[in-house]
Amino acid sequence: MHAWERNLSRRDKNRLTLPFDWGFSFVGTQFIAPEHKGAIEAKEAMFRFNEKTIATSADFFRPVPFSNFEIHDDRLYFPSSIESPYAVNNTAVCRIFEPKRKNRTAVIVLPQWNADPNGHVGLCKLLARLGFFVLRLTMPYHEERNPNPPRADYMVSPNIGRTLQAIRQAAQDARRTADWLQQQGFPKLGIMGTSVGSCISFLAFVHDPRFHVGVFNHVSSYFGDVVWKGISTQHVRKGIEGFLTSEELRQAWSVISPNSYVARMADDERNYLLISAAYDLTFPPDLSHLLFEAHARHGVSYDRAILPCGHYSSALTPFKHLDGYLIARYFLRHLK
Repeated sequence: MHAWERNLSRRDKNRLTLPFDWGFSFVGTQFIAPEHKGAIEAKEAMFRFNEKTIATSADFFRPVPFSNFEIHDDRLYFPSSIESPYAVNNTAVCRIFEPKRKNRTAVIVLPQWNADPNGHVGLCKLLARLGFFVLRLTMPYHEERNPNPPRADYMVSPNIGRTLQAIRQAAQDARRTADWLQQQGFPKLGIMGTSVGSCISFLAFVHDPRFHVGVFNHVSSYFGDVVWKGISTQHVRKGIEGFLTSEELRQAWSVISPNSYVARMADDERNYLLISAAYDLTFPPDLSHLLFEAHARHGVSYDRAILPCGHYSSALTPFKHLDGYLIARYFLRHLK
């Protein structure tokens, strides 16, 4: 299975290592030292920013209220509440999947990193057939939002600040999507995401009680650890080595790491499912177990499923059918 995963990961021939950058301008905070200061000062400033922002994360992940959404055909458009330096990235778009028989439950779906326009469309259609109103969010720097195609390398890269901003932007986009759904009269909302989408949807779920149910597909604990150890992000790690160690990268991206917020779910009675894969080399199981252990340590109730495959193979037959079944069944049990 590991050999299969490695072979599948090598299908992408266009991975490039971008240059390292602290990306302070993307974070936009008084806690960050100016770019021209030394590496030690810059590093400590980034660590302080993460520590302080985790404590005030409700503000960090909260979008500015907005009401002027637009629908064209089967797409919902709205300006992202985060303004990145790339104009094309600053308009969020969701593809709409309407059920034949409408009810008042809706699910927001966040695909994986570098998903193409067909990513998760099959899952969205399945959920719609089961009666859910589904919105598939195009992630920052993906598809029509990508200023540097073909890969979405601006979302996760050796630019520390830009990566922080991209994940924050995606979480806020998901919450602004929830704003529109509530305006349309959907009182019960679910959210699910895969891979980096699972991280983002978990961040949105923790910070937004309007999401009644969550399904997080391919989970991990620390954002930096995944980039450092996963086979899909070795080109990103290559650009970071020499500037940060693995432990320092964990700190630099701790504000976008699920493990930073598990303790806040201790008294939360909402239902959510964490899905991991036994042979995953992209989100290695030992990193997923750190997330499970954090839940146990803080007494947080959750549901868990382990797929008998890897990261890439979960998108192939027969594992994609098992994965889709687990996701759909969970929403049917706890949301509809």
